[in-house]
Parts: sequence; structure tokens; C-alpha cells
Amino acid sequence: MRIFSVSHKTAFVVDHCPYMAESSRQLIECDMLTKSRSQGVIPLAPVSKSLWTCAIECSMEYCRILYDVYPTKKLVNYIVSDSEVHILNSWKQENQNTQELMTALAAVGPPNPRQDPECCSVLHGLVAAVESLCKITEYQHESRTTLMDTADRVANRGRIICLTNAKSDTHVRMLEDCVLETIQEQNKRAAGSDRLMPIQQCELVLVHIYPQGEETLVSDRQKKELSSVLSSEVHSVRAGRYLAGKLNVLVQQHFDLASTTITNIPMKVRLTEEQHANTSANYDVELLHHRDAHIEFIKSGDLHMAGSTSRDSGLKETVTLKWCTPRTNSVELHYCTGAYRISPVDVNSRPSSCLTNFLLNGRSVLLEQPRKSGSKVISHMLSSHGGEIFLHVLNSTRSTLEDPPSISEGCGGRVTDYRITDFGEFMRENRLTPFPESMVDAACRTPVERAKFQLERHTRYWPMIISQTTIFNMQAVVPLANLIVKDTLTDEDVLTCQKTVYNLVDMERKSDPLPISTAGSRGKGPKRDEQYRIMWNELETLVKAHVGTSERHQRVLDCISACRSKPPEEEERKKRGRKREDKEDKTEKNGKDTEEKGWTTDSERLKGVMEREKDEQSECEIIKDSPDSPEPLNKKPRLATEEQQPPEKSKGPVSLLTLWTNRITQANSRKHQEFAGRLSSVNSKAELYQHLKEENGMDVHENGKATR
Repeated sequence: MRIFSVSHKTAFVVDHCPYMAESSRQLIECDMLTKSRSQGVIPLAPVSKSLWTCAIECSMEYCRILYDVYPTKKLVNYIVSDSEVHILNSWKQENQNTQELMTALAAVGPPNPRQDPECCSVLHGLVAAVESLCKITEYQHESRTTLMDTADRVANRGRIICLTNAKSDTHVRMLEDCVLETIQEQNKRAAGSDRLMPIQQCELVLVHIYPQGEETLVSDRQKKELSSVLSSEVHSVRAGRYLAGKLNVLVQQHFDLASTTITNIPMKVRLTEEQHANTSANYDVELLHHRDAHIEFIKSGDLHMAGSTSRDSGLKETVTLKWCTPRTNSVELHYCTGAYRISPVDVNSRPSSCLTNFLLNGRSVLLEQPRKSGSKVISHMLSSHGGEIFLHVLNSTRSTLEDPPSISEGCGGRVTDYRITDFGEFMRENRLTPFPESMVDAACRTPVERAKFQLERHTRYWPMIISQTTIFNMQAVVPLANLIVKDTLTDEDVLTCQKTVYNLVDMERKSDPLPISTAGSRGKGPKRDEQYRIMWNELETLVKAHVGTSERHQRVLDCISACRSKPPEEEERKKRGRKREDKEDKTEKNGKDTEEKGWTTDSERLKGVMEREKDEQSECEIIKDSPDSPEPLNKKPRLATEEQQPPEKSKGPVSLLTLWTNRITQANSRKHQEFAGRLSSVNSKAELYQHLKEENGMDVHENGKATR
């Protein structure tokens, strides 16, 4: 990137020919004592300035504003042209002040109206301005000697502002052609010299000044590129306050300035016959500064709300800020994000003078944004440092000097489950280290380009919150997640990724639980099949984000797609499993309703239990017949027992505890050999010591009582 913009050099060329001595026809009243004039005193006649005086005053205001805002590195070379060239200063920093220019202008004097116009021309000054732009400034020389081998980065650009009274549009085109030819000639000379630099870009601003009350013979023209080196624009302006407003606008455009108007400044007024003591009024003062002082307005979008038309000129915009009382003391510290030098637009007015003296005495003023409703927002502060006045931009948002905010107060709201540990690991994997810029890889990429490409690959899919991801919370997926982001994969890497996928398939077959977040959801959360479906979809999204990297990445995606397609037996088993879960949920729900309302019967419960047992038996058959399923565990065979009597039905509603106890009792009865006494019992009552009764010749009746 080349340094030194067009605003680094500005050459002012002011026409000093006899026609510039013509009156501007803007009358100035000199007799201000109209009420206290005594009898017999003749009033003073109004006077008017010449075109030369208007041009000098407006150009000096241009330079004053420039020197106030940019004390260094913005240079002006002032040239006066008549029959010869008068160069009033040089590019040296010590010559950049208005006092020296005013002294040199006083030595030149006003134009002589009796001088032969044929001997005078503004062309002499334009040629001298081009020659001056080819000269090297102190800052350019320092940069060229510092950069050494990269001295070609130091650009030579400049701007020429010509104040003249042109005759016609043809005259203007002749001046432009003269400047273009001179630039071409001087560039040839500078190419063979060490003390000169060729002009790479030049802006020509022609300002045609004509008296008030006359029709202009020169038309305005926007900026136009005449060649690759020269661009030109034409402004036709009436002399007087119109010329002052035009140059005020130009200095803002040329040096990136902006306008701020301070309103409601309390100020005591001079006492008159109609006024009383201690009378005060509110005044406005317009200031110019760098446009970065309004950067907060631009970011927040409030610039259009604060903008208004300037009082001095309807061509430019100003931001209005309100004087805030009480005033602040300079010892108070405020968090400022920027400080910019200011320059009053009307430096000689009483409000501007009072404000300037007030600030130079060590006082500071807070400025607030005018609002129709709500609390006031103090956005700026005026204060002086070292005899110079600065506009400080105050931070109206949370200060970075305070304690750092909690991570839960981020842009996502009250979020607390950020992947902080994973993000720390992500930063460690993508650390930058110094590296020779000349080192390039096989694809001719520099280290910076490779680093950006790696960062882009690692962030193609990277959820920030724990509850928004499943695979990054699973230790089983870590090998695949670390390998899939690589630029190239080896056959071993592909095999590792495939093993990871097969492990996930085995986990799904075993119905292992997954780390699914249930935050913000009611109930148990998604079912097991739904959890695995979410996991497979996220895994496929991750791999698809890198599938275009290489052919081996595609093989990993093909493996995932093949494993997700289930055989019919597997789908039937999952379908029956989902049906069983639904029935269990329904059974639990019915049990709760029974306990609360008491209308569910025991027969309906037993029917549901029998249906679940049938489903379990059919599921076991399917698992046994499926080739992809593991062999079922060997279980002890159930012993054949006589069918027990069903539990006695109770009248009325049955509690959930009774149903559960009956089911457990029935299931446990099949798993052990029944007691012989209970098998031969009558109505669950067993006769004791039967062998003794048989020896004594007693018979046992069915009712359990012995008879002889």
C-alpha cells in the first residue's frame, strides 16, 4: 500500500492580474452609529471588496482551518501569478503558518488595475505549481530513506487549487491542457533526477470568481478524469460570502472533515438601553474537525437524526450537540475513544471567541445529543491540551476499563453452556507462529493463506453451545472429528473414520444412551431412536461440509450413508421397540389416572401385560433370526409348574401397587421349583405331619379334617 495521499501537498495559485482588482459588488456598511449620530454628520458610504481581496481572505481561511486540524504532514505551497511568479513559501514545515503567508501577501500588494492585461496570465502560476509538486518534501524524503528497498511505495500526489476569473469554458480547457502538458514534461525531467519525483496523481480544482449581479460565463463541472495522471473539476462562484462557503465545503471534502454545531451556549450579552443587567442569551458555534469524531453516530445509525443544515452554507451538513450544564472540571477523568483538533468556522465572531477563551483557561464542556424523549446521552467533550482545543469522543456504551462481562452476558443472551473447553483446544490447534513469507507450498500458497484456509476448514461446522450438538459431546466421535477437518486424508485415516462409524452402529444396536441435552424441554426428552437419528444427521452434516476436499473424504461419507440404511428385519425390530415404548408410556399414564380417578379395571391391566409379553416373545424371535444381531444370552429353562390360580379379583378400582405386585409374583413363580406342600395343598392350606396320621390309620378328607 502506497503512502502519502493527494492531501499531502496542496498548491494554491491565486490570479494577480488587473481584472482581479474589480469590485465584488458586495457592499459592507461602515456607519454603525445610526441611532447616536448627531445633527449635521454625513453618513459614511458603504464599501465593497475586490475580487483579489475575496480570494485572499477565503484562501487564508482554507489554510487556517487546515493548519488548525492538521498541524503537520498537510502542506500548502502558496503561489501568486501575474506577469511573473511569486512563490510565498516552500514545503518546509517551518513555513506552514498563516502569519508568514499574510506577511508575504502584504509584500505582494493588491493587483495594479493599470497594468497591461496581455502581460499577465495565471498560466505562469499553474506551471510553477506543477514544478513545485515534483519537489520532494521532508516527509517524503524521510520515508524514502527509511524504506530503502521499498522506496517505490512512497507515492507523489498533490492538488492544485486555482482562484481566477476565467473568460469562458474554452479558456478553462486551455488551462487544463497547459497543466497536463506541464505534468508530462516535468515527469520526464523527474525520471532522471534524484531530487525530483514524478507526479503519479494530480487533482486540479479551478474556482471561477465573478462579481455579484453578473452572469457567469463559465459553467460548473464535476470531477472528470483528463488522463491517468490528471483529473479536473470546475466551480463557478460569486465573490463574497458565497466564495467563503464554497471553500469551506472544499476544505471538508479534501481533508475528510466534518461539522459540529454547539447549541445553547449560555453567554452574557452587552448591555443596551433596552436590556437589563445580568442578561444572557444562548448562542451557537460551528466547529470543524476530523470526521472520525462522528464514527459512533455512523455505527449506531443516529447520524441522520442529529444532522441539520449549516447556518453559513446550505451545501454542507452539521451535527448538532447541546451544551450540557453543569460544566465539568479538567481534573475529572472520562473514558474517551478519540480526541480530534477543532477549528471554529467563524473564528472572529464573539461566540467563537468566548468559547475558545473559556476552554483555553482550563475548563471542559460536556456535550449531549439532543433528544425529544428519554435520558440524555453525553457523547462528546471539549477540552484543551497544551494550548490546543480537542473534541473528545466519550464512550456511551459499556467501558472496556470495567470488569470484563460474564460469558453469560454475550450476544446470545443468558447462555451459560458455551463450549469453552473445546474453544480453548480449538485456539491451541490454530496458533500462528512467525514464518518466512517466501516459503510456499505446492499450491503456491503463502503461510498466511494456508493459515486462513485451515481456519476456514476448522470452522465450517463448529457449534458454539453444548446443547446444540451431540457428536462433539461424544468421546466415540473424537477421532473422526479430528481427522475430517484435515486437508488430506491417508488410507489409515479413512480406516479410522470407518471404525468410528461402525462403533456408532454398534452403540445404536445396543441402545446405548446418548448425551442429548434436555434443557428447555418437558418430559424425558426425545426417544432413543430419535436421539440416534439426530446424531446421524449431525454427523452427516459435519462430513458433508468437508466432502469436497478430497476423494477420501467422500469415502467417509459413503460409509456413513451405507451404515444408515438398515435391513428390513432391523427396521421391523425398531418399529416393534417403538410400539412397546409407546405402550409402556400409555400404561404408566393409565396407572396414574387409575390412582387419581379410580376407573381403570384389573382386566384391562392384565390384558396390557399379556400383550407386552407376546411382543417380547416375537421380538426375541426376530432378534434370533436376524443375521446382524448377536446371539441372545443363555437363560435357565423354566420348570413346568401347575398353572397358578389367578389373583382374586377385587371389587372396585385396583391400585398400581397391586397390579405391580401381582405381575412380579407371577413372573417369579416361573423361575423356581414349587414347594411340594404348596402343590398338594387345598385352598393354599397344606396338612402337616401326614405320615403320622397314615400310620395311625386316619384318613384325610378333602376338608382337611381327619376321620376314622
